[in-house]
Amino acid sequence: MKRIFLLLSWCALYGAAGCTKEKEEVEEKLTLVATSPLLKDTTITKSYVAQIHSYQRIELRAMEKGYLEKIYVDEGQHVKQGQLMFQIKPTVYQAELKKSQAEANYVGLEYQNTKKLADKNIVSKSELALAQAKFDKANAEVSLAQTHLQFTTVRAPFSGIMDHFQARLGSLVDEGELLTTLSDNSKMWVYYNVPEAEYLDYKKLAKSSDSPTKVKLLMANNEVFNQTGVVQTIEADFNNETGNIAFRATFPNPAGLLRNGETGSVIMTVPLQHALIIPQKTTFEILEKKYVFVVDKNNVVHQREVSIASEMPDLYVLKSGLTTDDRILLEGLRKVKDGDKVRYDYKAPQAVISNLKVYSE
Repeated sequence: MKRIFLLLSWCALYGAAGCTKEKEEVEEKLTLVATSPLLKDTTITKSYVAQIHSYQRIELRAMEKGYLEKIYVDEGQHVKQGQLMFQIKPTVYQAELKKSQAEANYVGLEYQNTKKLADKNIVSKSELALAQAKFDKANAEVSLAQTHLQFTTVRAPFSGIMDHFQARLGSLVDEGELLTTLSDNSKMWVYYNVPEAEYLDYKKLAKSSDSPTKVKLLMANNEVFNQTGVVQTIEADFNNETGNIAFRATFPNPAGLLRNGETGSVIMTVPLQHALIIPQKTTFEILEKKYVFVVDKNNVVHQREVSIASEMPDLYVLKSGLTTDDRILLEGLRKVKDGDKVRYDYKAPQAVISNLKVYSE
């Protein structure tokens, strides 16, 4: 029995030694690839959800009460400045104009007669002044009636695109009632919100540059709009609930592709100085945190958390966690665990990053 126990113990010890030897052999055969973070000046792109608005957009309302007699345009039609759009039935206002003109003619004759008598000192100057006042009042009534009549026609105050009709042909409209809206889409105002920290960075960069900041617009179909926008305005106050401030970029819209109410994303290119860059493939995620494997001077790998400042295609810009002196695993991350000893080939970070699919200068 004792011999059997000794034999089993010897076999177990031999087996353990064999497993350890086999593991060491595997580790010796496994050659991984490592690199280091790259420190350089670069640019990143930041995306902001945006709302698109017409450069000019106004409500067209009836200036007088009456029946909508004619509509000369159609919904969605492009109209030119001064073009006739709506006609409110002018019969009543035409009658008022004729009445006021007749009254003005009558008072005018009275004034002329009074003036002749005043020239001959038959009537006093006060009577002449009273006749003059009546004549001026009558002429004012004519001008007022003409204005009311003119208000029965609605013309385009600027060139633009018609929106949906709010009143139909033959309907009775009140003074001030909405007829439609008119949009000038020759250029578009695109609004987007920027966090406070990024606003401060933007102001710092804008102060050091004389040229305006240019941005791109990613439309809802994930295509980039073919015109470049310029940041022209920043609102006065931050939103206390979100901590953001609104920017406004102006985009030319020569083909009229953009319309009021569309959405998209503003893409802004931001320069970064002394950015620490690593390939995305060097990282792995645990519970929504990013980690890399760092190789120490004894060729032992250690798991280390890194903080990401920005993301680019195939690359991360680091906020903290590594230095340029660190060596991190580039390949074979799934083949090792914390504390393993490895062999590796080192590749310079410039060569590694230049061979990635996309690289931003």
